[in-house]
Amino acid sequence: MEAYIGEYASGKSEVAVNRAIFLASSGRQVNLVDLDIVEPCYTLRPIKKKMIAMGINVVAWETREMMGLGETGSILHPANRWALRLPGDVILDIGYGVEGAKTLNLVEGAATDPDLKIFAVVNVGRPMTGTVEEIVEYVRFLGRVDGLINNSHLGDETTVEFVQEGARIVDRAARRLGIPVVATTALEELARVIGAHDAAGHPVWPIKRYMPQTLW
Repeated sequence: MEAYIGEYASGKSEVAVNRAIFLASSGRQVNLVDLDIVEPCYTLRPIKKKMIAMGINVVAWETREMMGLGETGSILHPANRWALRLPGDVILDIGYGVEGAKTLNLVEGAATDPDLKIFAVVNVGRPMTGTVEEIVEYVRFLGRVDGLINNSHLGDETTVEFVQEGARIVDRAARRLGIPVVATTALEELARVIGAHDAAGHPVWPIKRYMPQTLW
């Protein structure tokens, strides 16, 4: 069980979606749970049917069940409270920032389940997480974090060099925090150039972009 948190535009939802797809492609039973209720501009609703077609159980509202725009995402789906009891792998997409991290308090067993790992997704291209010091301060404010994921990017302007610089910065921050770097994520074409491990020696997870399809 994995929960993904992070700053606004860190790419936490993209990482969560790609992680769910990767696990499902390995033949595993996967549940992708939308817990992003903090002023979401992007929700899983528009891609829910696509994820289901990939064999993923998506616990999220249907667009037809909601009225309004992105603010409708602030209503917690009743099934989310019991998400950790679902059979198979559970991937939780949590809202951004400190307030988003608090959403885990609404999930039964989140505070005590030994199998749940909470990963903070970090993009050094964002103002609040651009340096080692800023990352350390930000992650400490989030509360419990079991590992970091380097998802440093500049959208369509992203280069291999930027991803690798992010890997070095996130690695130093993780050492300061005393927690591991789980992986570096990069678009497939960049990941092929980087190879199996980033500049700091951590695994590279190739990803595709799905979230641009989800703007409400």
